[in-house]
Formats: sequence, structure tokens, C-alpha cells
Amino acid sequence: MTILFLTSCYVIWNLTSKTELLESWIEDFINTIEKVNFDLKKADYRGSFESDDEVGFIFKEIKNIVKQLDKFKGEQQQ
Repeated sequence: MTILFLTSCYVIWNLTSKTELLESWIEDFINTIEKVNFDLKKADYRGSFESDDEVGFIFKEIKNIVKQLDKFKGEQQQ
């Protein structure tokens, strides 16, 4: 009975530590997505990148990638 109890305590502790590690990774990931989104908006505050043909295409693709990453944090970008 004691061995079963100690084993279950270890399993619970191990799973809790892994969950906390994943939660901190997700928070860092969300913060990174928000920073990239903010930097993109700040870089193109006048809309000059979007209006240029070649640069605009790449800029729009980068914005689309950021929108796809926003799905992971549970919010939709407009």
C-alpha cells in the first residue's frame, strides 16, 4: 500500500511539473506572437509596406502567418 501511495505521489508531482512547464511555454509563445504583431503594426503604421507590390506581397504573407499563429492563442485577428 505504501509503495502504491509513493508511486502515485510521484506521478502526480511529475505531471504537475510538466503541466507548469507547458503553461509557461504557452505564455511565452503568446507574448512572442503579440510582440511580433505589435512590431508589424508599428513597422507599417503608414501602410507603405502593404501598398508596394513586391514588398506588399511579402508583408501580407507575414501578416497571414501571424494571423495563423493567433489561432493558437485563442483569439482571431481582423
